[in-house]
Amino acid sequence: MAEPEAQLLLAVGLIEKDTNGDALWVWCYPSVTAEVRSLLLRKCCLTDENKLLHTFVFGQYKRSWFYITTVEVQDSPALKKVTHFSIVLMAKDFNPEKYAAFTRILCRIYLKHGSPVKMMESYIAVLTKGICQSEENGSFLSKDFDARKAYLAGSIKDIVSQFGMETVILYTALMLKKRIVVYHPRIEAIQEFTRTLPALVWHRQDWSILHSYVHLNEEEVEALKACTGYIAGFTDSEVNSRPDLYDVYVNLADSEITISPVVKEAMTMGKLHKEIGQLIVQSAEDPDKSDSQVIKDISLKTKEILATLASLTEVSDGNEKPTLNSEALKQKRFPPATENFLFHLAAAEQMLKI
Repeated sequence: MAEPEAQLLLAVGLIEKDTNGDALWVWCYPSVTAEVRSLLLRKCCLTDENKLLHTFVFGQYKRSWFYITTVEVQDSPALKKVTHFSIVLMAKDFNPEKYAAFTRILCRIYLKHGSPVKMMESYIAVLTKGICQSEENGSFLSKDFDARKAYLAGSIKDIVSQFGMETVILYTALMLKKRIVVYHPRIEAIQEFTRTLPALVWHRQDWSILHSYVHLNEEEVEALKACTGYIAGFTDSEVNSRPDLYDVYVNLADSEITISPVVKEAMTMGKLHKEIGQLIVQSAEDPDKSDSQVIKDISLKTKEILATLASLTEVSDGNEKPTLNSEALKQKRFPPATENFLFHLAAAEQMLKI
């Protein structure tokens, strides 16, 4: 059963850019901290010097998701002194399609009435009933947007067609809960790419590792560093010279993946990785297979690996969680890279004796 909206929606906010070119935080409900306000002003494209309009961006900061839709004001008698505005939603769940649809409706309401009161009415309707309806502005129904659909919205096939066998580096990094940084000058490219990556480790269904829009700002960087493994997207090429932030660096613009020397040993590739890589490529290149079928194929291989790992564990000292029996692992005489991978995977899955 999906969580009711009252437990997912956190706040709604409004940022305006006036005819003087100033972008200001105008209104929010129920409230947003000063720290989050400055974060959202940074994320909405209205404070950008480059004047590029990004219609929809999303990301995560300290376990809350933000979704921002920005529109240009044309012929709106209600908003004579406003050139652009952004509607911001803060929520606990990852679902870009759901919140893009809802913010579009709120934008239409604001364009027509020029007052936050009408927007607040729709926000409260969704908060309490999961639905807002109006003939002129369109209808929104929360339960039309399943979380699983959001997880499957990206294209694994596109990633494999860009990176081929190197996709296994991303798979390995995710399996071992490493830190992946992705750079591209276009935020839309980053969001599309990064949102898809957690599907490579479908057995976890964990999108909380995704930070799809990060600035090299002190508070944001500190919040990111507090996470163990993550996927972080940056539009600033300076991130390349911040090796403290990544184990694997993806330059999406140049289709290059770099492994940091710090994790070279844990990420040593061998026969098993080649097998996984070939499976990923073959599955993704099959024209008859959908993206979700490719994810299923990869997931089955992952289950096989996890089953192998589970067969090498033991439950001891009244500990409920099984731990890796290193002796059993050695006796299997796996190739060194496979043994190494299984050992680091056990560490990532918290299956090592402390």
